[in-house]
Amino acid sequence: MGNILVGTCSWTDPALVGSGWYPPSAEGAEGRLRYYAGRFGLVEVDSTYYGLPSTRNSRLWAERTPDGFVFDVKAFSLLTGHSTRVGSLPAELRPAGAPAGARVRPGALGPAAVEEVWRRFADALEPLRAAGRLGAVLMQFPPSLRPGPEAEAFVERCLARAGALGRHTAVEFRDPRWYAPEHSADTADLAKRHSAALVAVDTAQGLSASVPPVAAATAPELSVVRFHGRSPHWGTGSKEDSYRHRYTVEELAEWVPRIRALAERSDRVHVLFNNCCGDAAVHAAETMSGLLG
Repeated sequence: MGNILVGTCSWTDPALVGSGWYPPSAEGAEGRLRYYAGRFGLVEVDSTYYGLPSTRNSRLWAERTPDGFVFDVKAFSLLTGHSTRVGSLPAELRPAGAPAGARVRPGALGPAAVEEVWRRFADALEPLRAAGRLGAVLMQFPPSLRPGPEAEAFVERCLARAGALGRHTAVEFRDPRWYAPEHSADTADLAKRHSAALVAVDTAQGLSASVPPVAAATAPELSVVRFHGRSPHWGTGSKEDSYRHRYTVEELAEWVPRIRALAERSDRVHVLFNNCCGDAAVHAAETMSGLLG
């Protein structure tokens, strides 16, 4: 189906670069991106979660990719309520006296500083948007954000700001209670009010942190599916332990009917693989592309 794009959640992950998937001819940042974009039509930028993007990088990404290729961009951690390393903030916005390795949440900065972070995030994405390369802005909220009036009000404000960037928005919750029977309808309605894609996720099931594989089309323009792997350490281990998994064909085939159903209800579906283990993500993306035809 032509409205489904498949890709991975990074093209620069050190494990991928060291796996041998890139040929020797794909040298440096430019060579690797051009090689990747010749094989997939979509990629997620996750480095923007750890530090604010730059206008220069956005311009280079647009110049190095063909028409039709799009970047989903993960929102900077501070903007979605995560604790953020002080050293990743612009120097003039850092709390006075705080060491670079300390961590801070939005409430500790004040409204003016948070507003400035939003402005810089939006400005840095402008070259991608102007070139038609900005797919969606992913607002991924932390596991500590549980359903309730205060949390929902925060999400509403975030989605309104992300929607003002002028492209599509996707929202992902890490606390499984957002998808529990008593909250699932309200969660979907929250996404619908902002024309945001409620991200469908694949993770190991049966764990306290397991998010159920709910695939609901909440925005007519876009649906998003993110595959995090099925590690038994999901939500408890290190980043590498939590995401290390190699999908089997059978595991991927389970999602084909769900993805096709989303494609019938949305103009476009983005399918992204976040299972980091050498070339595991690109291999899964290639396999899924084949399964979807």
